[in-house]
Amino acid sequence: MTLTALDVDRFEAARPRLAAIAYRMLGSAGEAEDAVQEAFLRWQAADVERIEVPEAWLTKVLTNLCLNQLTSARARRETYVGEWLPEPLLGGDPMLGPADTAEQRESVSYAVLTLMERLTPNERAVYVLREAFDYPHKEIAEILDITSASSQQIYHRAKQHVAEGRARTEIDEAAARRIVEEFLAAATGGSVGPLLELLTDNAIAQGDGGGKVPAKATPYAGAKAVAKFLWGLFRPAAGKRKILGGSPEVFAWTANGEPAAIAVLDGRIVGVMCLEVDADGIVAFRSQVNPDKLARATALWATLDHGEPLVEQAF
Repeated sequence: MTLTALDVDRFEAARPRLAAIAYRMLGSAGEAEDAVQEAFLRWQAADVERIEVPEAWLTKVLTNLCLNQLTSARARRETYVGEWLPEPLLGGDPMLGPADTAEQRESVSYAVLTLMERLTPNERAVYVLREAFDYPHKEIAEILDITSASSQQIYHRAKQHVAEGRARTEIDEAAARRIVEEFLAAATGGSVGPLLELLTDNAIAQGDGGGKVPAKATPYAGAKAVAKFLWGLFRPAAGKRKILGGSPEVFAWTANGEPAAIAVLDGRIVGVMCLEVDADGIVAFRSQVNPDKLARATALWATLDHGEPLVEQAF
């Protein structure tokens, strides 16, 4: 079918919302863009004049594309080198989507995206559509070809799974910067003591290098183990500089709404380190250093006024 200019405009108006749904579903900006483009091809091939509610039709098509992608992604992740973590999005990225409510902001946090990996594809779809985009269960049921009662049950189960691993805390940008400043001061200090004061007893540290940058395959667990790891991570070493191609600068920013330390080398982001915090301190340190998952962040970083680095020569 040949689309009219109006038909194209309708899709483009829906594109930001579709991209935000797909990113939350897949945890990958690149895969989200591919899913949205495939949805456009389906729209192009459809008899759009017979589609009564384009938004609902596009959401259904996109969601099912993401469900198929999640099924194949699970198989790929079984052979992934090391631990798989989502692709981080820097504050200011439009793919983060709506952030008007606490639920919307939390649904795209790095912590929740990581926790959603434990959900089944259907649980993830229901959770995203309901929690982040406030779809009624009747509409979710129509999208997934299930009953409204099933949608409610799946949502309750998914929300419970996510809540079990998440301490909910709202942080504004000013507080996020202070947290990163305190963290970097402690991590680059002369001992692990200051880090221990910032970490909760059950803190964890995870890293994703994708087999391209060294990262431990299993998380560090417990304040002492995490503090020792972080103190060692920020110690200058020739081996680390050789892997990265130099010594990066580190900036304070946010990623997926969480405080984040951004490591930048010659304009290229080489690491996004997200800090999950609660009232007691830093609960989790999650670092994304796989270069394949940092290209989008690097492109956005080049357009931002990010100020001066907090650390001029890290590692």
